[in-house]
Amino acid sequence: MRYALDEARLAAAAGEAPIGAILVVAGAVIARAHNRREVWQDPTAHAELIAIREASAHLRTWRLGGSTLYVTMEPCAMCIGAAILARVERVVFGARDPKGGACGSVLNIPEERRLNHRLDVVGGVLEEESRALLQGFFKGLREKTKADFR
Repeated sequence: MRYALDEARLAAAAGEAPIGAILVVAGAVIARAHNRREVWQDPTAHAELIAIREASAHLRTWRLGGSTLYVTMEPCAMCIGAAILARVERVVFGARDPKGGACGSVLNIPEERRLNHRLDVVGGVLEEESRALLQGFFKGLREKTKADFR
């Protein structure tokens, strides 16, 4: 999770929401990514999706069985859906997302029994550090916006 936090800091430095992700297979980091929605002007450029794409390219398969996806914030519906479709074995996240989290906060997609793949979800890992990074970033944005209107 510390590597994912490093990625989140890179996102913040680029003006992106500070969310980072890494994908690990057999103890090795196969992919690392951070949000790039603003830089790429792509609504799907979430850290998790980029990491899943990179891991699939590296391993030359879309099936990521045996992998663990670490992400600093609870995945949204799109990202947890992609993890399920990629057959990720486990998702570990830091901060909960009360506005868009799809692993228990707003929705609980991994608990949907009709889906053809199950994955384990562990939340709250380095939660305080993840939350503080997010809150600090958005506080800075609010302060900048206020200053721009003065």
